[in-house]
Amino acid sequence: MLTGFIFLLFLTDGVFPEKECSYQDVLDHLQLNRSNELYSMTRPVKNYKRPTLVSLEVLLYAILDVVEKDQKFIPYVWTVMRWHNEYISWDPNQFCGIDNVSLPAEVLWVPDIIIEEMTEKDKAPPSPYLTINNKGDVEVHNDQVLVSTCRMHIYRFPFDIQNCNLSFKSIIHTAKDIRLQPSDNSTEATEWSRDVMRTQYEWLFLNMIVTINNASDLISQDIIIYTITMKRRSILYIINFLVPVLFFLCLDLASFLISDNGGEKLSFKVTVLLAVTVLQLILNEILPASSNRIPLIALYCIGIFALMLLSLLETILVTHLMEKDSQASKENQADKCQRKDCNKRGNPNFHNSHQEGNEWTQCACIYDVSTCETPSELLPVTKEGNSRKVMEEYHALEKLSDELREMQKTLSLLLSNAKEKPGYWTRVAKKVNTFFFIFYLTVVSLFLIILFLKWNNG
Repeated sequence: MLTGFIFLLFLTDGVFPEKECSYQDVLDHLQLNRSNELYSMTRPVKNYKRPTLVSLEVLLYAILDVVEKDQKFIPYVWTVMRWHNEYISWDPNQFCGIDNVSLPAEVLWVPDIIIEEMTEKDKAPPSPYLTINNKGDVEVHNDQVLVSTCRMHIYRFPFDIQNCNLSFKSIIHTAKDIRLQPSDNSTEATEWSRDVMRTQYEWLFLNMIVTINNASDLISQDIIIYTITMKRRSILYIINFLVPVLFFLCLDLASFLISDNGGEKLSFKVTVLLAVTVLQLILNEILPASSNRIPLIALYCIGIFALMLLSLLETILVTHLMEKDSQASKENQADKCQRKDCNKRGNPNFHNSHQEGNEWTQCACIYDVSTCETPSELLPVTKEGNSRKVMEEYHALEKLSDELREMQKTLSLLLSNAKEKPGYWTRVAKKVNTFFFIFYLTVVSLFLIILFLKWNNG
């Protein structure tokens, strides 16, 4: 009676000693250790004709980089593989409710799943542990920085959308040994990836499409393809490239307001053309050389460069025509000067003035006598004995000043006539300039409208 009372007292107070269990007890029950080749050497099936079903789950954690020049896609992904090991099972009730155990990955057989597009081995070490449960399901978690190849379609760069694939398959096992299946569909993979997404940098993640390519026969392999769709953030390319090139085009249009006389307009257009060339060199460092179609941004730069080059050639032509007219005008003026010089050499008053020390060698040199001064004011103070000689010089200078005034009026009239009536080639050059400006503005407008429509529609 006393013993039964003590036993009931222990049960009432809850101090009855519980059974102690450890993970090692489970491993000892399974005889699971590094030396047991049953678990690590072969595929874990009791009948070799039964394939091992491997479930795969992939989550995109970050888009680290996309290198267009080398056509590389570098994502950071989480992968989860699950399969069944037929040699593993236990009753959790016999081991204090333990239903899963973590153990080193090298202890058990692991499917040889690789990514076809991977070009460089992941530098991060694989997860050193895996998890098993009492039903024999094995689960491995891995996070990987993948350097994979991706076919870039840059026709609409920088407004492009890229699709990069990650194809998972076995290295050596065929469908007879391993069957692959995704554990989530496209919608779940997209939503879960957006939930865990931390870094996107230049690219905006849109969705992830899961595709399963089942083997048509037992000697082929199952392939699970994860297609990651992403869109480029184009704002920096618009600000740093497209808008500056458009500004240079506007400067080239504004250069038509610069006078064609002199070389300022020509040098300005050459400078703007060189600036566009520098931007083309920068673009060449970005775009891959293996593109099947010419990118629209390349057409944009080449088209603007060609239009500006055409504008430069037109400026050279106009300058040449005006220079030709100017050269003809100079020759006509030289002929007139020679004729006037011959007439003046036959004038006796001209010889008297020449003897007084006023030597005229060029028609363009004009001695301007101010209307506020009289020749008498310009005469030096002389002695009374030389008054007669002074008067003679006075009359000679007065007559010479009248002739100079007449020459000044004649030259002024010639210059005014020259301004009112430009030369033949100058008139041709102005017509060419006006016609080309209208043509240039029309072609530029049509080119930009068509190009931006193509960019928008793809």
